[in-house]
Amino acid sequence: MAHTETEITAALIKEPLRDQHPDLADLPVRLGARGWDNQLWRLGGDLAVRLPWATQSADALLRKEHTWLPSLAPHLPLPIPVPQRLTEPSERFPRPWIVTTWVRGEPADRAPATRPAESAEALAAFLTALHRPAPHDAPLGRGRGGPLSDSAESFAEHLASATELGLLPDAEAVRAVWEDAVAAPAWTGPPVWLHGDLHPANVLTADGTFCGVIDFGDLCAGDPALDLAAAWILLPDGAADRFHDTYRPAPDPATLRRARGWALLRALACILIGEAGAQGRPGGKPTWGPPAHRALRRLLTTAGC
Repeated sequence: MAHTETEITAALIKEPLRDQHPDLADLPVRLGARGWDNQLWRLGGDLAVRLPWATQSADALLRKEHTWLPSLAPHLPLPIPVPQRLTEPSERFPRPWIVTTWVRGEPADRAPATRPAESAEALAAFLTALHRPAPHDAPLGRGRGGPLSDSAESFAEHLASATELGLLPDAEAVRAVWEDAVAAPAWTGPPVWLHGDLHPANVLTADGTFCGVIDFGDLCAGDPALDLAAAWILLPDGAADRFHDTYRPAPDPATLRRARGWALLRALACILIGEAGAQGRPGGKPTWGPPAHRALRRLLTTAGC
């Protein structure tokens, strides 16, 4: 992560608002969260500001959200942050940023879903609605949405790091799940819209079930197995079957095998990020570790499901 040289403050946000969106300039501004690519600031009661801060790719991701999310949002059964304004680079802050609607709820890495049936049905309904065939000019993923085998190098690196740190109960069992997933037949259907980054910090909960989905920076078109990995990553124990029974079209066995591979890759990455957070290292997020370990346990105890 390469943090922006400009310190982001409420005063910094207010200045370009006065220049480009004066009708919003008097709303109160307060920090919401610091994510991987962007910072999130709450603007008044119903809006949010997303500013790039830690990666050079964040600018393009925000412009992508501004382009595509307004047309996708009306078709989705859970609230998402809908872009309202695009703020162009200025002398004070030389990068673009967006104003979106504020989505209420608590991130699932801090407040996991606890109602199996309700959360499985909510997630399945959301992905059924999202996974429509994407247009020919839909964005491509950053190494996501294509063949799982393209991520073999990342898997090997994550597995080696987690094994060296003593974070895995059975490294060979992890490898067996991966090899089965990579061997599954490839997706032959049309590329569908994908969220691309469904981990607990990007899904919100209330009253034990999902109430919103945020951070569409990895929105892309491709194999639905990428998003279907969320059944192992996000749901409480015992809810995956309900999810698979509710999602439409019903996923075939090959898609479920690929989805397990994507879930395994995500779990390993989040375990490492969680461990970095627990050790106080830059870029680490301690709340990502526990749900990732739970996901890994589910993947290793539900082989072939």
